[in-house]
Amino acid sequence: MTVTPQKSPLSSRYLYLTLLGVIMMVGVVTIMSSPSNSQTSRDQVYEDLSLFGEVFESIRNNYVEPVEDKELIHSAINGMLTSLDPHSSFLTADDFDQMQERTKGEFGGLGIEITMEDGFVKVVSPIDDTPAARAGIISGDLIIGIDGQNVLGMTLTEAVDLMRGKIGSEITVTIKRGDKAPFDITLERDVIKMRSVRSDSYGHVGYIRITNFTEQTTPGLLKAMTDLREEHGTKLIGVVLDLRNNPGGLLSEAISVTDAFLDQGEIVSTRGRNESSASRYFAREGDISNGMPIVVLINSGSASASEIVAGALKDHERALIMGTRSFGKGSVQSIVPIGRDAAMRITTARYYTPSGVSIQGTGITPDIIVELAIVENIDDGAFREEDLKGSLENQDVTELPSEEELADNTDNDEEKGIKDYQLARAVDLLNGLKVFKGVMQ
Repeated sequence: MTVTPQKSPLSSRYLYLTLLGVIMMVGVVTIMSSPSNSQTSRDQVYEDLSLFGEVFESIRNNYVEPVEDKELIHSAINGMLTSLDPHSSFLTADDFDQMQERTKGEFGGLGIEITMEDGFVKVVSPIDDTPAARAGIISGDLIIGIDGQNVLGMTLTEAVDLMRGKIGSEITVTIKRGDKAPFDITLERDVIKMRSVRSDSYGHVGYIRITNFTEQTTPGLLKAMTDLREEHGTKLIGVVLDLRNNPGGLLSEAISVTDAFLDQGEIVSTRGRNESSASRYFAREGDISNGMPIVVLINSGSASASEIVAGALKDHERALIMGTRSFGKGSVQSIVPIGRDAAMRITTARYYTPSGVSIQGTGITPDIIVELAIVENIDDGAFREEDLKGSLENQDVTELPSEEELADNTDNDEEKGIKDYQLARAVDLLNGLKVFKGVMQ
């Protein structure tokens, strides 16, 4: 028979008093730093903190299964933070390491940026070329189940832990999309190597896609612009900057990317609870595009850092914003170390565009709203004058060019295979600006 040592009443009581003493000290500091130091508020805080200590001790002694003291305390801290807003949370050492992996551009998982909404996991955006994107998961999807487990009641950290796993292993998530009935999607976990920037061309229109803002973003942007200039030279007429489904990332990279297209002016400001914590960031001289027209594509999956870029370029009238309204995450999170192996992520400020408008909850509204659609060729009958019986011939034209030849001599989006309607309209706009400029000269 194995005898399990029991904690003595003395040690239990000592732990309770120690915990309560720490809580009381925090309460005293909170009260002393508050401008309203009434006796009533002090008494109420002491009473509530004492209640917390009693609940903690009761759970330790009476819960149906033993619970580690550390687990209870971490859960209490996390509950306190997550009750504030969807972006504040408690970070263990592992959580902090994973967050750092994401900003460096490589980590393991499914490839989705998520948040919590009404107790469920909400997809902010899938990441390009990842299992989630290939499986058809889209921005706005609610993940209500993970491998048969109901997500309701889980913390965001717990849900993330369930979705992470051995590379190559399968996971089934239950998706709720709009008014449709829930359905299952099975994915294979993979190493998510985030290529922050990629580029392409459509005619003489450059295309730069930024999937998120990591340490790789600014170097990737500069290389993309160099490649486009080497390919097109002086024929490059404009750039489409695609920030759709970009969930954000490093503030420093968002500022750097915006600065790359601006010669001067404010990029973004942050304002917290105290005036002393306010900060403003400004552009330095130098525009990597030399003032050429820019169209920025955004949608509901464009959040945080991507909204900073779109908002600044819009306010400075440096770019036309096209697509649909962005996500609306205009809050700043700070990482505050706690003890030796933990930290808390807490919302400390709000972002404001150069015009002084808060992004929070409203996002960036495009200059030109273009809903997501698919480009398709439609046969309009193609009946013209030359098809009429007995019509006069044009003596100056010996042979009409074929449809294929016409397509080769234009920057027609549909013929070039742009099935992305929003991108096609952005390319059309830049081609139209070129034509208009030529007419006005």
